[in-house]
Amino acid sequence: MSVLIFADQVEGVVKKSALEAIQYGSKVAQLLHTTASAIVLGAADDAALATLGNYGVTKVLHVAAPSLNEVDAAAYTHVIAEAAAQESADVLVFPFNFDGRAIAPRVAARLKAGLVTGAISLPDLAGGFVVKKNVFSGKAFASVNITSATKVVAVMPNTFALEPSGLTAEVVNFNTSIPPAKVKVLQREVISGEVPLSEATLVVSGGRGLKGPENWGLVEDLAKALGATTACSRPVADAGWRPHHEHVGQTGLAIRPNLYIAIGISGAIQHLAGVNGSKVIVVINKDPEAPFFKAADYGIVGDAFEVVPKITEAVKALQ
Repeated sequence: MSVLIFADQVEGVVKKSALEAIQYGSKVAQLLHTTASAIVLGAADDAALATLGNYGVTKVLHVAAPSLNEVDAAAYTHVIAEAAAQESADVLVFPFNFDGRAIAPRVAARLKAGLVTGAISLPDLAGGFVVKKNVFSGKAFASVNITSATKVVAVMPNTFALEPSGLTAEVVNFNTSIPPAKVKVLQREVISGEVPLSEATLVVSGGRGLKGPENWGLVEDLAKALGATTACSRPVADAGWRPHHEHVGQTGLAIRPNLYIAIGISGAIQHLAGVNGSKVIVVINKDPEAPFFKAADYGIVGDAFEVVPKITEAVKALQ
């Protein structure tokens, strides 16, 4: 019996959501009185991987095959299933990010395991293996008991604060067969210079209330002052004001930052579905009847073109 955690990485850097999954899996191992190991696929520096022990694992399995540098869900599933067999892992943990969403269900099917995605609690072992998750776009909770011998859990990002321990892990090269890739990457476009929305703890978002792309500087200036990531509503992305990777909502990214500031966004239910996991929501809108105010922790009824510059200046003054 052991716990195996999938830690996805980009260009050798393990993602923050994966670190959270590692810490979660390590705590599950403590509850089960067993050990926890992480598995990393693709090229990465072994010395850097050893630091994953900082989040609770004692061992890191590294599969450095160049063919795994690009995510191929089928190939990753095969390798992770092989690692689970070698480690006698009966609990597998994934981050519930893009990679985890693609791979965790495949691994669960391969291993005939019960699966919970979007976990927001450690398992309650009093009556089985009960994991809590959001349902109905965050409007309710479900407690799911995994009764299968092998269990797969995908952890919702930005749910558990990281608690580094200062320890290191043993890095072991894991050799296994790798099936031929079914995905060929023709082009990669890397967006740099900002924290990805899926991992951001501070987000400033704008909607149609900004009237046009020429006014987006209001959002960017406040985000820069706060050290936040920018986002937008779907109409803004559809209109071409902002790129679609910034779109948050039911049909875009679902995020869980510590602070979400919505500027000129009415708060349609589709948008709320993607941001209602935020710990604190601040809404700035000149319409006092905007639905978003019902979901907000703090609200400012006022013209964004007057309010936001004053907030930005106040933030700069505090710094």
